[in-house]
Amino acid sequence: MNMEQRAAGAASLQSYEEARAWIEGLVPFGIRPGLERMKALLDTFGHPERRLKFIHVAGTNGKGSVCAYLTSVLIKCGYDVGTFTSPYITKFTDRFQYNGEDIPEQTVLELANEIKPQVEAMEATELGSPTMFEVSTLLAILYFGQTVFPDYVVWETGLGGRLDVTNVVTPVVSIITNVGHDHMDILGDTLEQVAREKAGIIKPGVPVVSAAADPEAVAVIREAAASCRSTLYLLGEQFHESPLMVREDEQSFRFEGIFRTIEPLTVTLNGAHQRTNAAVAVMTLEVLRQYYALIVEDADLQAGLREARWPGRLETVSREPRIVLDGAHNPEGMETLAIALRDTYSFGKLHVMIGMLANKNHRDTLRHILPLVDTLIITEPDFRKKLAADELRAMAAEAENGPADITVESDWRKALELLQRRTEPGDLAVVTGTLYLIADVRSRLLYNTDSEKGW
Repeated sequence: MNMEQRAAGAASLQSYEEARAWIEGLVPFGIRPGLERMKALLDTFGHPERRLKFIHVAGTNGKGSVCAYLTSVLIKCGYDVGTFTSPYITKFTDRFQYNGEDIPEQTVLELANEIKPQVEAMEATELGSPTMFEVSTLLAILYFGQTVFPDYVVWETGLGGRLDVTNVVTPVVSIITNVGHDHMDILGDTLEQVAREKAGIIKPGVPVVSAAADPEAVAVIREAAASCRSTLYLLGEQFHESPLMVREDEQSFRFEGIFRTIEPLTVTLNGAHQRTNAAVAVMTLEVLRQYYALIVEDADLQAGLREARWPGRLETVSREPRIVLDGAHNPEGMETLAIALRDTYSFGKLHVMIGMLANKNHRDTLRHILPLVDTLIITEPDFRKKLAADELRAMAAEAENGPADITVESDWRKALELLQRRTEPGDLAVVTGTLYLIADVRSRLLYNTDSEKGW
C-alpha cells in the first residue's frame, strides 16, 4: 500500500466508534462462504499471516472454551498469545485479544483506515464487497502480524471450516471440538456433511486434535486426516479424561494421553463438557510439546486451566436471585446444559428464560431442556434474525413433558424482570438460547455500561 492510499484511508474514519460502525455496517453483505476475497486482501497486505503460528479451532460447541483454556495456559507459561473469537459478549474489541487484553480502540481505528481503501476497491470488482466477518478477520491478522507479533495465535473459526474465512491460514495444529446439528441451513443436512465442512480446516501434515464422538463424524475426520497425512489425536483413543471431583464452580479430572498422564487438573467452568474441552486443550498442548518443543510446566498448566474464564457459558452472574447464563443455541448445547443442571446444580424450582434466532433446529433443542423446567419465559433477542416469541411458544407447547407454566414476553428486559421476580431462594434461574440474548442480559445484570452489540 502506498502513502497516498494510507493518507486517503486515514482521512475517512475519525474515531473508534466510526470504525466499528463501518465494519458492522458490512453485516448486510451477509455470510458468503469462500476464500477468494480474503486471499486477495491478504495478498494486498503482503501475507502477514505467514509470520504467525496459529492454533485453528473448529467445532459445533466448545470452541470458545477451548480457546480460553489454551490462551490462559500459554500466557501462564510465559508465551505471548493472540486470541481471535466470535461473536463477542461485551464489546467489539473482545474479539481481538493479546495476552488476554482487548485490542486498543485506537489500534482498531488505525487498522480500519488501512483496510477501508482496499475494501472499497474490491467492492468495485466482480468479487464484491468483503463481509463484516472478512474485514474483522483481516483486522485480526494485521493486528497480530503487523503490530503485536504473538508467539501463538488461538484462532477460532466463524462458521464451519472448509470455506470459513479463517481457513486462509496454515496452522501448527488443528482442533475440531465436536460435530453437531448447527448451521445446517448452510453447512449441510446431515452430520456427515457438517463434519466434512469442519474437517476442511485439516492441512497436509498438520496434526489434528478432536473430541468428536458421532461415528459418522469421526469417520469423516479420520478420512480427512489420513488424506492429508495428518496425525489424528481423538478423545477416547489417543487421550482420555476421567472425573476426580465435581461440584458447582469447580471440578478436577485425570488426563491420560499417549505421551503422559497428568492429575489432578482443575477447572472452574461448569459441566462435564468443560472437562472434555479442557482435555482437548491439554492434548493440543501436549502435541505442541512434541512437535514444537513448547515448554509447559505442570504448575503453569494447572494454574492456567484453573484460571480460565469464558463468559456466557454456565456462568453465574447473580446470587440473589441465583441466575446462570448459558448460550445453548443448538441441540447439542442444550443437551449439555440439561446434563449439567442434573449433575452439577441443586435447586428447588428451575425457571428458564429463552430467546432464539430464526435459523436453528429448535424442536430438537427444546426437547432436552423442557422436562426439567418449572417455569418457561419465552422472549426475543435484539437481533435482526430473531425468532418471534410466539413461534417458539408454539414449538414449546408441542413438546412432550414440557412445563405447564409458559409465558411469552417479547421484550427481553421485561422478561428478565419477570424471571427475577419468580426465582425464590433455593430456586435456580437460567437464561439460555442465542448468545445475542446472553450478551444483553449479561450486560444488564453486571451493570456493564461499556457493552456493545455482539455480532
